[in-house]
This record gives sequence, C-alpha cells and structure tokens, in this order.
Amino acid sequence: MWTPTEEEKYGVVTCSFRGSVPQGLVLEIGETVQILEKCEGWYRGVSTKKPNVKGIFPANYIHLKKAIVSNRGQYETVVPLEDSIVTEVTATLQEWASLWKQLYVKHKVDLFYKLRHVMNELIDLRRQLLSGHLTQDQVREVKRHITVRLDWGNEHLGLDLVPRKDFEVVDSDQISVSDLYKMHLSSRQSVQQSTSQVDTMRPRHGETCRMPVPHHFFLSLKSFTYNTIGEDTDVFFSLYDMREGKQISERFLVRLNKNGGPRNPEKIERMCALFTDLSSKDMKRDLYIVAHVIRIGRMLLNDSKKGPAHLHYRRPYGCAVLSILDVLQSLTELKEEKDFVLKVYTCNNEGEWSQIHENIIRKSSAKYSAPSASHGLIISLQLLRGDMEQIRRENPMIFSRGLAITRKLGFPDVIMPGDIRNDLYLTLEKGDFERGGKSVQKNIEVTMYVLYADGEILKDCISLGSGEPNRSSYHSFVLYHSNSPRWGEIVKLPIPIDRFRGSHLRFEFRHCSTKDKGEKKLFGFAFSPLMRDDGTTLSDDIHELYVYKCDENSTFNNHALYLGLPCCKEDYNGCPNVPSSLIFQRSTKESFFISTQLSSTKLTQNVDLLALLKWKAFPDRIMDILGRLRHVSGEEIVKFLQDILDTLFVILDDNTEKYGLLVFQSLVFIINLLRDIKYFHFRPVMDTYIQKHFAGALAYKELIRCLKWYMDCSAELIRQDHIQEAMRALEYLFKFIVQSRILYSRATCGMEEEQFRSSIQELFHSIRFVLSLDSRNSETLLFTQAALLNSFPTIFDELLQMFTVQEVAEFVRGTLGSMPSTVHIGQSMDVVKLQSIARTVDSRLFSFSESRRILLPVVLHHIHLHLRQQKELLICSGILGSIFSIVKTSSLEADVLEEVEMMVESLLDVLLQTLLTIMSKSHAQEAGEYVSCLLSLLRQMCDTHYQHLLDNFQSKDELKEFLLKIFCVFRNLMKMSVFPRDWMVMRLLTSNVIVTTVQYLSSALHKNFTETDFDFKVWNSYFSLAVLFINQPSLQLEIITSAKRKKILDKYGDMRVMMAYELFSMWQNLGEHKIHFIPGMIGPFLGVTLVPQPEVRNIMIPIFHDMMDWEQRKNGNFKQVEAELIDKLDSMVSEGKGDESYRELFGLLLLEKIEQETWRETGISFVTSVTRLMERLLDYRDCMKGEETENKKVGCTVNLMNFYKSEINKEEMYIRYIHKLCDMHLQAENYTEAAFTLLLYCELLQWEERPLREFLHYPPQTEWQRKEGLCRKIIHYFSKGKSWEFGIPLCRELACQYESLYDYQSLSWIRKMEASYYDSIMEQQRLEPEFFRVGFYGRKFPFFLRNKEYVCRGHDYERLEAFQQRMLSEFPQAVAMQHPNHPDDTILQCDAQYLQIYAVTPIPDCMDVLQMDRVPDRVKSFYRVNNVRKFRYDRPFHKGPKDKENEFKSLWIERTTLTLTHSLPGISRWFEVERRELVEVSPLENAIQVVENKNQELRALIGQYQHKQVHGNINLLSMCLNGVIDAAVNGGIARYQEAFFDKDYITKHPGDAEKIAQLKELMQEQVHILGVGLAVHEKFVHPEMRPLHKKLIDQFQMMRASLYHEFPGLDKLSPACSGSSTPRGSVLASHSPVSPESLKMTHRHSPMNLMGTGRHSSSSLSSHASSEAGNMVMLGDGSVGEAPEDLYHHMQASPSSSSLSSTHSAPSQMIASAPSSARDKYRHAREMMLLLPTHRDRPSSAMYPAAILENGQLPNFQPALFQQVIGACKPCSDPNLSVAEKAVPAAPSSWSLDSGAREAQPFLSAHMGRILAPPVPPRSLLHGHYSLHFDTFHHPLGDTPPALPARTLRKSPLHPIPASPTSPQSGLDGSNSTLSGSASSGVSSLSESNFGHPSEAPPRTDTMDSMPSQAWHADEDLEPPYLPVHYSLSESAVLDSIKAQPCRSHSAPGCVIPQDPMDPPALPPKPYHPRLPALEHDEGVLLREEADRPRGLHRKASLPPGSTKEEQARLAWEHGRGEQ
Repeated sequence: MWTPTEEEKYGVVTCSFRGSVPQGLVLEIGETVQILEKCEGWYRGVSTKKPNVKGIFPANYIHLKKAIVSNRGQYETVVPLEDSIVTEVTATLQEWASLWKQLYVKHKVDLFYKLRHVMNELIDLRRQLLSGHLTQDQVREVKRHITVRLDWGNEHLGLDLVPRKDFEVVDSDQISVSDLYKMHLSSRQSVQQSTSQVDTMRPRHGETCRMPVPHHFFLSLKSFTYNTIGEDTDVFFSLYDMREGKQISERFLVRLNKNGGPRNPEKIERMCALFTDLSSKDMKRDLYIVAHVIRIGRMLLNDSKKGPAHLHYRRPYGCAVLSILDVLQSLTELKEEKDFVLKVYTCNNEGEWSQIHENIIRKSSAKYSAPSASHGLIISLQLLRGDMEQIRRENPMIFSRGLAITRKLGFPDVIMPGDIRNDLYLTLEKGDFERGGKSVQKNIEVTMYVLYADGEILKDCISLGSGEPNRSSYHSFVLYHSNSPRWGEIVKLPIPIDRFRGSHLRFEFRHCSTKDKGEKKLFGFAFSPLMRDDGTTLSDDIHELYVYKCDENSTFNNHALYLGLPCCKEDYNGCPNVPSSLIFQRSTKESFFISTQLSSTKLTQNVDLLALLKWKAFPDRIMDILGRLRHVSGEEIVKFLQDILDTLFVILDDNTEKYGLLVFQSLVFIINLLRDIKYFHFRPVMDTYIQKHFAGALAYKELIRCLKWYMDCSAELIRQDHIQEAMRALEYLFKFIVQSRILYSRATCGMEEEQFRSSIQELFHSIRFVLSLDSRNSETLLFTQAALLNSFPTIFDELLQMFTVQEVAEFVRGTLGSMPSTVHIGQSMDVVKLQSIARTVDSRLFSFSESRRILLPVVLHHIHLHLRQQKELLICSGILGSIFSIVKTSSLEADVLEEVEMMVESLLDVLLQTLLTIMSKSHAQEAGEYVSCLLSLLRQMCDTHYQHLLDNFQSKDELKEFLLKIFCVFRNLMKMSVFPRDWMVMRLLTSNVIVTTVQYLSSALHKNFTETDFDFKVWNSYFSLAVLFINQPSLQLEIITSAKRKKILDKYGDMRVMMAYELFSMWQNLGEHKIHFIPGMIGPFLGVTLVPQPEVRNIMIPIFHDMMDWEQRKNGNFKQVEAELIDKLDSMVSEGKGDESYRELFGLLLLEKIEQETWRETGISFVTSVTRLMERLLDYRDCMKGEETENKKVGCTVNLMNFYKSEINKEEMYIRYIHKLCDMHLQAENYTEAAFTLLLYCELLQWEERPLREFLHYPPQTEWQRKEGLCRKIIHYFSKGKSWEFGIPLCRELACQYESLYDYQSLSWIRKMEASYYDSIMEQQRLEPEFFRVGFYGRKFPFFLRNKEYVCRGHDYERLEAFQQRMLSEFPQAVAMQHPNHPDDTILQCDAQYLQIYAVTPIPDCMDVLQMDRVPDRVKSFYRVNNVRKFRYDRPFHKGPKDKENEFKSLWIERTTLTLTHSLPGISRWFEVERRELVEVSPLENAIQVVENKNQELRALIGQYQHKQVHGNINLLSMCLNGVIDAAVNGGIARYQEAFFDKDYITKHPGDAEKIAQLKELMQEQVHILGVGLAVHEKFVHPEMRPLHKKLIDQFQMMRASLYHEFPGLDKLSPACSGSSTPRGSVLASHSPVSPESLKMTHRHSPMNLMGTGRHSSSSLSSHASSEAGNMVMLGDGSVGEAPEDLYHHMQASPSSSSLSSTHSAPSQMIASAPSSARDKYRHAREMMLLLPTHRDRPSSAMYPAAILENGQLPNFQPALFQQVIGACKPCSDPNLSVAEKAVPAAPSSWSLDSGAREAQPFLSAHMGRILAPPVPPRSLLHGHYSLHFDTFHHPLGDTPPALPARTLRKSPLHPIPASPTSPQSGLDGSNSTLSGSASSGVSSLSESNFGHPSEAPPRTDTMDSMPSQAWHADEDLEPPYLPVHYSLSESAVLDSIKAQPCRSHSAPGCVIPQDPMDPPALPPKPYHPRLPALEHDEGVLLREEADRPRGLHRKASLPPGSTKEEQARLAWEHGRGEQ
C-alpha cells in the first residue's frame, strides 16, 4: 500500500539504480530525489533532474536529508534544509564534472589538473562543513575558501559569476539593482585576487579599511653546528636596523649546552620566538636578524691554564646575520616556514665586539674571521600577518610550542587600549676605567641589581631575553684585557609599577683575574635612581654615571650611604653641597655610560603632562600648562586619556570664562589626535569615557558658545587652522555637548530645555552661514568649509538623541540647502559637497521615511545639477545607488511610492541623458553604475508611476524625445555589453526590466504615434529595440545547460516570447503605416524568426505574409519584400542562424497564409524559391563551417551561385558568390578555375564609361576600368594555371580596347604578354589531367549532390586510387559501390551515402585542330583535354556463346558517353552529367581500330628514321619491327584471321563484308609498311646487328606466307617495297575523314579519331575502351619522335579492356570490383585483352634485340624471348584497379606467355646496356646525343621478380596479337611499374634527343625540322603529333608526309639534355611525389642504386637549334664507340 511520506521527503542517491522493475525510475549516483510515497522498502518520487518523470526506486539506495516542505500535497515543493553553500558546491561540482572531462579532450591539460585539484579541495571543504564540528570562525573561514574556489573555477571554465554577500548567493529580487551590480564587482575582484594568489586580510565588520596590518616574524632555531667551542653558549637573536644603526626589538635568548642542544631538555623542538608588531614601514627598512653567540666558560678558549676551571665567565664568541630584505620575497610567497643557514663569524679584536654585526653587514672582512669549519645556526623563518588574535586563531600549532613573544622596543604603530606595558630597556653602553697600577689591562665584569627604596634586591626584575625566565642579577660579558670596554648589551627591566617609584639600579665593577685563584675583585660601583624627584621617569637618553671606588670589604647594606651621593652630572649640579668625607670616593677619571628607553602605558617622562595632571599644585601656571599640552607626544596623551579629560573638565568647571577657550582648544587637540591612525583604536576608550565617566553637566554651554564663536569668526580670520581643527572635531564635540545636556537635564529634571534648543538652532545658523560664504577667492575658507562638510554627517546620531527625526532632518535640509547649488563653486568643493551628501544618505537618519521625505528633494536637486553638467559622475552614482538600496529595502512602506515618484520626476530624464553621453564615450565602469541606477529606478516603478510619467509630458514632442532616449539607451545596453558576458544574473535582470518597461511604453507609443501623428523614427526605434532584445546572446536558452535553463524559465519565463508577442501586436497596430517598414524591417524581423525558439518563429513568420500583402496592395507586386528577404537570408544563414526545421516551418506557415490570397500563384512561387534558397544556403553554411574539403565547398558555392543567377536573378548576390568561389579556387591553387569564375563577372560588364559604386574590394570606378582590371587579373590566373590558350582571346580583347584608345604603352605590354603565351605553349611542359566519373547516391548527401553523377577533373598526378581515397575522405560515411551498373531505387532513396567512381576518357570538341597535320603536338595536347564536354567509358562483355579457342569472336564493348552541363575546365573542377548515351562496339570494329592504330604508329616511327643520313642508334626501330613481325608470325594478326575471315563468320554476318574487307586492307597495309621499315632498317643497321636484321627478314617472309592464302597479291611485294603502289589506297580513302558518328565509337588514342598520341598524364586514365586493346605483345609499337623512355612509361596494361599483363585481373573502370576467385579475375582480364587496339602509347618493347655479344659471339637468341619478357612483365597500371589486385602474381591462362623471360632477365640486365647503348661520359651531354638506358630490369616489384607463365610461346594455342596501350603514365603518379604495385619490371628506359634541328637557311614550315627550340620546363608536357593516315600511290609518299611532322622527344631521368649544357635545371617535385633524379653519369646502364629507387617523372627536353641531325647522330655514335 503506497502511503504519502511525512518526514522522508528529500534524499541523495547513494547507488545507481537502472530502473529494471516496472515503473522503475533510472537514477545515477549523486542525483537528488523528491520522495512522494513509500511502500515496503520502496519509494515513489521524482528526480530533481527530470521533475516530470515519476517512478519507484529502492529505499535503501537513498540517503535521506532534512528538508522544508511547502504547499504539501500534489504540487508540494521541497528545499533541502542544509547550508545554501553546501547545496551550491554540490550543484557546481556536478556542472564542472562534464566540462572538466572536455578540458582533457581539448588538450587543456594544465587547467585540467588545476581544476581537478580545486574540485578535490571543494569536496574536502564541503565535508568539513557537513561534519558540524567547526567553530563559527572556522565555518566562516571554510566558506571563504569555498567561495574563492567556486569563483575561480567558474571564471576559468567560462561559467557565470555568482554574486554573493557574506558567502551566500544573493537573491536578485531581494536587493536593488545597484547593490547587485556592486556585488558582481566585488565578486569579480575577489576572483581576480584569488587568481593572483594574493590572500589579503579582509577587514571585519565595523573596522575601517585603513587599519594597518601588523607583521610578525616567527623564528625557530633548529640547531647550532659547531665542534670547537666545547662550552655552554647563549645565543641572542634580535632585529637590527642597519640604516639607523640600532636594535629595534627585544632579544630572544636560547641557552645551549656544549653539545649544541638546549640546556633545558624541555626546550627541545621549542626554541622559537615571534617577533611582533612590525609595521609596513618596518618591513621596508634595511632589517637584519642578528645572532650574537656568547660562550660561558674559561677566559681563553684554548688555554686551560688561564683561570680555574670552576669559574665561568660570559665571553663573546661570534656573530651571524641574515638580511630580511633578501628573504622577504620568498617568505611572502611561501606562507610557511623556510630554513636558512647563518654562518657564525668570530671577532678579530674583542674591543670591536659591539660593532661586529655592523662589520659583517658592511663586509669589513679585516675585522672578523670566517669559521674554519661548518659553524652555522640553522633557523627557520615564517612571515605572519594580522593582529595577534588572528595569528593565534590561524596558527594554533605555533603557540603550542612554548613560543617566546619578542616585542618591539617602543610601542607598535597601533596602540590598543587594553595593552598594559611597563618595560624599561637598559643598554650597557661602555665604561672607561683606570689601569690601577697593573701592567696589563683589566678584565672587567659588570654586575647589576635592581633595589627597592628599602634596600631590598627586587626578585626577577631583570630579563636577558625572551624565552628564558627573569633573574635578580645581571652579569655582563667580559672583554679580555680592556680598560675601556664597549658592551652594547640590552637588558629588559620589567619592574612592577608599584615598585617603580623609589627603586634604583646598582652597577658593581669587578676585575676577573686569570691567575690561579681566579677571584673577581670589586673595585668600584655606580648607581642610578629610576625616577626623578619631579615624578618623571628616567629620560630616554644616554646617561653618564659617576663611578665610586670601593673594594671587597665595602658593604652596601646601608644603601642610604650612597644614595645621597650624586649619581651623575645633572644630579651633581642639583646638589652641590655634598660632603666629601663619606665612605665612597668618586673616581673622577673613571666613567660609566648606560642608555635607557621606557615603554610604559603607566609612567611618563613628560614634565608638562605631570604638571597638567597636578594643576592644583600650580594654580598660577594653568594657562601655560594648557598651552603646553599640544607639545606632549600622542603616546603619552593616550596613556593618560581619562585622567587628562577629567582634568580638563574640572578646570572648565573651575573657571569657565577664564579657561573656557583654552580647554576647548585642548579638547579639540585630543579629539583630533584620536583621528590619527596610530591612536584610532582609542576612539572606543573615548566613547566609553563619554558614556560612563564624563561628568561635566555644564560643559555643553561653553562648548556650544566656543563652537559658535569659531564659526562666526571664520568670515574674518586669515588663518583658520584652529577653526578647521574644531570643524574636524565636530563629532566628539557634539557627543560631549549632548552627553553634557543629558546629564544636566537629568540633574535638573529638564530645565533650560528651550535655551538648549535655541542655542543649537543658533549653532546651525552659524554652520549655514559658514557654508554659504563664497570661498572661491579664499583657499583657507574653502578648507574650513570642507572640514565642516566632512564632519557634518557624523553629528546626526547625537542630535537624534535630543531631537525628533523630522527636526534633525530639517536641520540637515537647511544645512545642505545653504550650500551653493551651482556647480561652479570649484572642483574640489564639489567633491566634498557630494561626499557629505553621500554620507548623509548612508547615515541612520536617512533610513527613516519621515526624514527621507524632507531630505530627498534637496539631495536629488544637487545630483540633478551635477548630472546635467556631467560632473563627479562616480560619486553621484554612488549616492543614487545608496538611495535605491534604501528604497528597495523599505519598499513595503507606503511612502516609497511617493519617493519613487519624486525620483522619476527629478532623475529619469537626466539619467537617460547621462547614460547616452557616457555610452558615447565608452566609459565602462561609469556606464555600469548608471545602468544599474536606471534599472533600479525602472524596477521600482509601477503602473501609477508610468501613468504619471506619461501624463506629465507637455507635448508629443517631449514624449517622442523621451521614448527615443529610453529606446536608444536600451539598444545601447544590448549592443555595448555594459555587463561582462559572465554576469548572467545581471543580464537577465536587465532584460526583465527592459521587457517590463517596453510593455508599459508600447501603449503610449501606439496611442500617440499611430494615426495622424505617425512618427517613423519612434516606431523604427521601437522595432529595432525589440529585435535586438530577442537576439540577445544571454537570452538564447538553447545553448545553456538544462538545469540553468530551468532556473531561468522558472524565474523569468522565456522573455524572447514575451517580447515577440509585444512586437507582433505592435506591428498589427500599425495598420496602413506598415508600408513604411517595408523593406527596412524585413532583415531585422527575419533575424528574429531565425532565433531557434519555435514559439517566436510561429509568432513572427506570418509578419512576412503581412508585408507581402501590403506591398502587393501598394505596388501590385512584392518585389521589395522578395529582394530584401533573399538578401538578408543569405547573410544571416551564413552567420550561422537558421536550420532545417526553420526552412520547413517558414514554407509551411507562409504557404498556409498565402493560400487565401488573390496573388496566390506568385506568392507560392516566391515562398518555394526562398525555401529552396534556404536549402542551398544551409548546405553552403554546413560546408563552410565544417572541416569540409575544397570540392564540397566549391560544389556548394557553384550550386548557390547558379541558383542566384538562374532562379531568382539576384545579380549582386551572384557576383558576391563569384568572388567567394574565386577565393576558394585561389586558396586551392586552382588558377584556371579561378580565372573562369572571375570571367563570369567580367562578362557581365561592358566596355563603357558608366560609373560603378564601391563594391566588395573594388573602389568606385568606371565600368571600363573595372572590366580592364578584371581582364588583367583573369589573364594572370590563366597564365598561372598554364591555360595560356584561354588567356590569349582576352589579351586580344584588351589589345583591341587599347588600340581604340591609342594607349600604345598598354598595347605593347599586352601584345608582349600574348607573345609570351605563345612561347609558353610551345616551350613549357603541361601535364594532361585525368577525368573521373563520380556518382553520389543516397539521401544522406547534401542537396546539391544527392543522386547525381559528376565528372571531375583530377589533380596533377592523381590516379584513380588516389582520387577514390580523396573522395572517401571527403565523405567518410560513404560506401564505395563495387559495380559500374546504374543503381536502383533502393539505393537512391536509402538514408546512406554511396559513391560510384570510375575513370573516363575525354572526347574533345575541337576536332578540326586535331585533324590538322601541321599543328604541333603540344597544341593538340591542349585541345585533347580542354573544352571537353563529352566523356567515354567502355565495358567489355561477351555476347552469345564464348569461343574458347578464340575469344575475340564474341567479345563486345559497351561504350557509355556522358555529356556534362558545362565544359571542363570551367568554374569548377567537376560538373554534373546532363545526358548518358550507350552504344555497343562489335568485335570486328574493334579489330579494325586495333590494326589501324598499329599501322599508324609504325608509319610514324619509320618516317622518323627514313630521313637520317648517318648511322645512328636504330634500336627503337629494331625493337618495333621485331615486335610486330614476331607477333604476327606467332599469331597476332592470325587471331583476327581466324576470327573474322572464317567462312562461317562471313556467312553468318553478311552485313560485315565491307568491314572485313577493310580489315584485310589494313593487314595488307601493315605488310607494306613493314616492308618499308625493313628497307630503312637495312640502310642504317650496324654491322654487328646484321644477324638480327636477317632474322627479321626471315620472319617477315613467314608472316607474308601466313597471309599468302588470304591475299594472293602479297607474294609480289618485295621486302623493301617502299616504291610499290598501295593496292588499298583507293579503298581506304573513304575512311580517312572520320564522321562524327564514328567518333562516338572511337577511342581518343586511335588513329580514327586522330588524337591517339601518348599523353603524359597525371594519372592513368582508366576508362580507355576496346580501341586501346591492340598492342599486346608487339615489340615495335613506338611512334614518331618517341624517346625510348616513353616505352618505359607506356608499357602499362590497358585500363579499359584487356592486357597481356597477367596481373591485370579486374574489369577496368571499377574500383575494387574484382570477381571473387582468381580464375574469374583472369577470365575477365582475358576477355578484355582480346579487345585491345594497337596504340602508339604503349611501346611494349622492353628491350631492343640488337646484336648482343656473348664472348664476342652473337648468341642464338630466341625471337620470342622479347615477347615473353615484355608480355609477362607488362605493368598492370589500370588506375581502376586496387593495389591488392595488382599485387596478384600472374597465373597461367590461355593467352599468357612463356617463362623464357625468367632466364632472359639476368642475362639482359648484364649485357643489354653495355652492348646496345653507347656509354655516356660524366659531363654535359653533346647536342644530339642519343642514349639508351636499360634500367628497368633493376625495378622489380618488391624484391621478387614477377611470376611468369611456365609455357613457351609457341606451345600456346592462342597466338599473341598486338598489345594493348594505355595512357602514358608519369613515373610519379603510381602507375609506373615500380610505384604502382604492378608486376612489371622488365621495361627499359631510353633517352633520346630530338632528331635534329637543321641550321640551314629558312626551313619549310611543314617539315619536322621547323619546330622551334623548346625550353625544358618543370611542368612542361610536350606531345608528339599523332599522324593521320594519308595513303598515296607509293609508300615513300606516305613516309614523306610523315617526315614533315615535328618529332617528340622525352627526357630520360638519367640523361636529360637541357638547353644550357652547363646548367641543368632542377625539376621541382610535385606534391607527394619524389624529386626527379639528377643528371647521372651512366655508362649505358643506369647505376644500380639509381635504378633501385622509384623512378621520377620522365620528362622531355629539347635541343636548342643549331645542331643538325647528322651532326647529332654522328657525335652520339662516335661518342658511344669511343666509350665502348
């Protein structure tokens, strides 16, 4: 049964509960719960964290706490009954916990550990508070520590400052805003103090802040390490002032035994002292701790004979010093004991013992000796601050150690009234004694006794030092052999006060003999009484005492015998007639000096003071005595204060008229003395005296009379010092007057009451008279008035004892009113006047409402005047703060309403004006003070006050001015942040006051300024204020913790909603005037709707409908609303405002409203476009603020830019985003894209003189100037992006403009620029980029990418793998799709991200350029990959049954063509795909392309060699011919014959007859070309290579034979058939011009599309189609001008269809899309291989079959060997493959090659380079040098050679056909055999110069020799021309046409031939890639270590003109032979 709980209401969870039962409430340890019901060990209740969720939890998991329950029942509230600071600590620690962990995450480790320490301290302090065992003082101290730590942590964590009073958090409702402001300030200061670790002592209640803080030194002697004394020692510690040369403290004595331990065993660990009462001034003195060490033992330490052992003397030993100034800093910081070691120095001359410490300090090292061993005193010191009570309380441990209190000599700075002291300090100075007939000087010891008048020796009245008990006699230390000893030893004589009078001191002098007996012989004495005959004590001075002779037999029993004698010179002068026949004779030649210092609160040394106290003895001297009182020291006066006051009033009563004024002056002097800080503590003594001891019942009359007389005199007197003193003493004079009157009234039953009242009134008349005097010309009068005003507020309390509150208030009002009200009375007087008013307001009088009613008007009047003049603002604000504080505390009283009314009338307007002035000057503190005053006033105002305020305005203009002022102040309050960010309490209270005030004022605004009197300015001010208010950071509750949010909502509600309702209703009240705020308020209102508060949004969004409606009514459209809304939306969303829910709500609410309107269609269209804009803006913002990548940002920006341009036609926004996009491109160094982006703006401008305003970073200028500047900038960017072709049209456009203006200077500049661009195009190398198609599928992608496909232009050197990695890192949530098929709807609509990426091939638009014969390849290269809008991607597949014998028969190509929205490059690196087209390419068409490509390549290469006149290195031609002929013999073309010339095929495909004929003709063509090639080869072949040539001829015959049956006319052809006619020229003529349709099906590298040159690309293009499948194994597929190292580059597996590389195991374009099994992989690869067309870009000849000598003999070299090596080792560089797949070793397949390459590899690496390539000397290379580098054999994959198939080529059932090409790969991009992870290692690298530049006269422009010299440039990309097939009647004509083309040359890494042979240029590395190898000195073979490292990018170098082909070839050959 659940029953409501009675006591158990509140508890803390002690163990986490998981809520595992039905209705269980999940609880975490430490949570607090409110308990509602209980049942059998279970409670039902709520967690205070989630008060809405009720549940049950086990009772034993809860620790119950006492609590106060209010409103018992269903809605009861529970407050824990514990100290509020404990609750605060708990809540704060919970809040800190999560933030603390974040510190570690954010690497703020230092703060993390500090905060952990503070949190642990807080937990400990909280535990102490909860223990309940602390005293009140300790509780207070613990709370102080807690608050300091809480504030420190809150500040460092950026949390809110907590205002406190007495360590308790204040409730802002209970105090005025001014007080709250002051508390914030004091909390802030305490935080800063705690942060700076200054733990200042806080003054306690009732004390003034000016009290000096005494300092104390705690000293403890730890040990005295010495090993040579061996005697007991006394160590005296004292403080010594070096500057004044005197000791300033008593001595602290430690008595040690000969072992160094304390003589008294109880003193172990207790040898400590406290040197007390050092003032701040003392701490700045040059103080030292001085330790004197006195040994007690023999006369001479080392001489056992000197003196008997039983006699012990006090003998000086040594001294140690420590400078306080040196250690003060460390002691101040440390706050605990710190150890120091003091070296003990010994004195060289005992006569200078009294000065040893000075000598040590001055470092007069000649006068003392350093210790021979480690003699030292080890002491510890600690500096303590505060009065003794505080020290005892804070350091109880110190006092438990038997502490010796060691006082200052003299009184401390502050003398406490109860401090009774009676100490006489006597210093034994020196003596001068006779030798007494001895040969050596005496050893003199002085013994001193204190004797009473009766001759009795006083016991225990001598103290050698604190820390040891007093004694009855004193023995001085003995100086050896000194008749003039200097002791300088201080002794304290604590003589009881009652024994002081009559006592005297006696000094006995003895000589200590060192003879055997060693007795001490008395030879004289001296004495001195302690008091003079006149009753004064011995003066503080040096006294010379007479020495009287005596001996051991003399007796001092009858002390009267010597007391009658004169003791000193003054004494002698006083009694000259001393008989000379007495027992004791004075020794005239001997003297003895002592000095004394009295520190006594009971005895005086002052004669004048004694005379005053005994005035009756000298009645005739009274006037003189009273006059001399001023000269008595303050210490003496405060000691006898009561006696002096009694005496003065007795004298006054004795003769008032005679002594009245003198007594008054004396009284004033004493009162003012107590104002001194030193005697301030005696004021309570004075108060006590007045209350309890004062008896002058008649004194008041005389005091009033004297005071009035002083006042009245002030107008005439020049010197007014005494008047000013009287004014300063006003408080105590009035205390005496009032107490005197009370006594008189008591004694006479109230007689003379009227006279007293009238005398007081007259006195006030005099006071007013003094204050009303014009003091501008009299400084003395000014001081008098100031003194009076300062003292005036202190008399109110005294007057209230005699008069009513109203009467006193009237006195005060009259007085304050008598001051000149104008502010011109002078700056200093203004301050004094206001300070007096401030103290009046702070006085008790002002707390009475009766007095306030009287005083408030005059106070407000003065403040009003000062505020009007802007003078003394801080004091005025203080006064106002006090007034508001008092009004707030008494706000329950009815009179307060009247007072507030008064303040509103007097202050409100002037306060607003003052604030506006202060805010304009940005004076933060003054602004804060006055804001708090204004808020206090507004907060006190109620309905009636507002009503009166608004009714009191005389006109609407006044009201308007007031409203503008107050709205302006409120706006400034929110804009300026008057209060710091962490003053949350203050900020919320401010907002609350503002919203309340605005609610009151809005009705006045509506009533007065709406209809006919509409005032735009006031309304605009109101709206601006409301908007600012709602947007305040302090009101954005969404960003704060839930606990804090709940607290704020409970107290104030959501003030944004309140203001939004107010704003909406005011907007509705505007009526037709709304149109005035369109479009002005659209932006501000939009800002309000973007606040993430649903209710505010719901209230405010409909206003936009209203605005649209009103503009529609007025203009017939809402263009203004539209334009402004879009403008502002852009800027606000980019600032971080708005979210997806806002976008939805905006559309929903507005569409709902618009539905009913007549303009519905335009409205809906507008709202829809705005929501779409928001969608894009939110995407843009998310991209920009996140760590998003360049692609995303660019995509977002382009998307947004296009939207502005196309959909909403906002040109200005469009231009802004153009510039944002341009900046992004520049940052990413995409200069070409940046130029295209800027071009968009440029195209908007015309060449006109129209002036343009300042915009973005553009100055005001004409349109022409801006367009010119833009053009120049764009040209510059195109140049930086190496897109010179794009810059040239702009150069021309500018040139045209300059020409039309005759600006020849600029024209010259731009023409030169254009010319330099042409040079750059021809000379500089450029990399061709790769292109990738990316599909973004799934709803998780940003809007602008979702379910779209793009083509992206890759970065330099970027391969598919790198691109894929980049995309996946940009979209870390995305999954890479594993197939190229178009995704289905499930993927498109799923909440995920899928990426589909593959490489594509560009299809250029500029076909005409590429078809031209004479266009240099560098130019063609540009047009191949720029201005491209179409891209192609090929996928191989089998159609129909697959022929296992010949796979070519059924292998088709699926070719996808993608068309983009814009051409690449453009304003972005990627554009969306607009259209897809799919076609299928048949196997026959593919074969045609393959053979045609190969023919073209052969033709070009042969033409290149044909025109060489000299024997050069023809290895390239040899390799190429060998590759084609050998492959053909072994089955290359044969496979096509089998597949397509078969009768079955022809009958099945009758439509292919024409294509079959075309293929036959191409094969015939190949035979023709090979014949020509062999003829050229024969002409140039080196004798040593003849065997190879012969073999080629033989194989060629075999090849012809294999084709003989197909082509009967072939046997007529000779091997050198260059002259014979071409039988198929006429047939193929029709194929030469290629139709656009056929282009779609051709690869860009095929000869059909006339652009199939090898491209130096930044990555391997992965989408090459079947047309690339041709050159599989053909060894001779090089092309014209192709340097041999290109062969190395180009030997890459085809990325699109097939390859001979047996590791190419996946369909090309897909990333990681390999089938699951290896067999499947190779099946795919095999299918693809069969499609590969011929291609000049893959020279598969890895080595050149020249004559390889072995021991001088030509080896029998298998023709197939080269095929095997190359075929099997072909690099698998398909960029669409993953690295893992590339690493799969080659497996045997139906078309794999044999393993001969394995054996060939070491053989080749050993011999190839040495024989085939002429060695290169280690110097600059000669022009024309042509070298070969067979370095690729040193480049295996990893450490193992690639796996090769184990069958020989000839056994293979499938003969190889021409190998597949790929795009030439750079050595840096990962596609090279060593870097890409492919299995290639058998490719040679060759380097070659251009084939020559004739130096003859003007060359033909259409020859290859006409190509200009080309500078070798880092980023250059020189492309060889790919030649169109031109068939003529003879093969020589064909070759002639080939010859005319410029050749292509490549630089090799080992043998670059730069323009300047002396200075080879360094090639800068590209990002993430290795630097190019430097020029190597190699001897044919690249050095092993060079070869072993990854290859750099092989670039081209051109030779300068001037060396002919013949010369180059000859030099190279001779050079090579010579080296060999």
